[in-house]
Amino acid sequence: MKAPFYMLLLVLNFCLLGNTEAQKRNIVSRYFDKLVNDTSDVSQPQFLVYPTLAYSPETSWEIGLSSLYVYYAKNDTSNRLSEINGFTFFTLENQYGIWFDHALYSDQSKWFSLGRIRFQSFPLHYHGIGPDTPADYVALVDANQLQVKERVLRRARPNLYMGIELDFQRLSSVRFNSTSDEPVAEPLGSKGSSNLGFGLGIIYDNRHNILNVREGLFSELAFLRYNRLWSSDYTFTAINSDTRIYKSISKNNVLAAQLLGQFNFGNVPFNQLALLGGESIMRGYYLGRFRDKNQLAAQVEYRFLPLPLSFSKRIGAAVFASTGTVFPDLAHLNAQHLKLAGGGGLRYLLFPKKDIFTRLDVAFTKEGTGFYIFIGESF
Repeated sequence: MKAPFYMLLLVLNFCLLGNTEAQKRNIVSRYFDKLVNDTSDVSQPQFLVYPTLAYSPETSWEIGLSSLYVYYAKNDTSNRLSEINGFTFFTLENQYGIWFDHALYSDQSKWFSLGRIRFQSFPLHYHGIGPDTPADYVALVDANQLQVKERVLRRARPNLYMGIELDFQRLSSVRFNSTSDEPVAEPLGSKGSSNLGFGLGIIYDNRHNILNVREGLFSELAFLRYNRLWSSDYTFTAINSDTRIYKSISKNNVLAAQLLGQFNFGNVPFNQLALLGGESIMRGYYLGRFRDKNQLAAQVEYRFLPLPLSFSKRIGAAVFASTGTVFPDLAHLNAQHLKLAGGGGLRYLLFPKKDIFTRLDVAFTKEGTGFYIFIGESF
């Protein structure tokens, strides 16, 4: 499983910390000193750039650059913490991509913008459609993918936001490469498609720090309509529900839980079906390992932030478990198709003043193991 190689930063940092005078003369060492010691004022924005290194069989070696920008509106720490994540990569197989994700709060949280922009020329593992597809993928799908998803919401009541949602997805230059001599039954949208969805969303959100929530509730209900009237290749409807609950058990321990539901109606191209797996929920499964019109998934995680260690106040840990399934319709929702995943990981307190950790997770499933290194919690 691919994972940004953030530990490279920590190794470099420990090497640099050995010579205090060299730090003063060297821009790079001063940068790492500022990063690890978090010397900036808590109200000031912070910007982090770090290299990534990963390997997977379908891409060979992947080299990339990740960035994180966090700030409080008007430098007022009573406002909620906003964040912008960026990631760009290139592989030895001439594959590439660029991602931008953001969650932005205006002053006094009157406006809330949540979205992502992702473009990549990158292979997809296609196992088929349904909850009981084979463990080995039946095709490697080469394609160019573009997604622009945005929610712009206005506060209607304290912590309650309502507004518009937009989702544009384009899949082009598609090639299904069968892994056997048998031809692959290509799904709807296998020749590529462009689909634009408009809709409405309602979000309840009382989180203060979205990268590490210690107490709070986030709940989203979204309705999106894709239609040929506004140049979509397919006509279908998507309803998404995402609820996350966070409870402080003690000063440093947090119990977090999430329930995710995705429901699609109409002619849905295979790349916009509900996809089970990924770095957020159902960790350990490849994103899209199982796909169908609908998905239900849940996870629970217990976080020790940080651990009660005598030698460090910056090392934490977490354990997690999840279950979920995909299904074509409610009549075919079957508990026997539930998949299980679980694991644990380490945390390192990257920005103490803003309470932001970086995480290294290891997840286990019946089909294998996944490794994930990211800044911020998975949900």
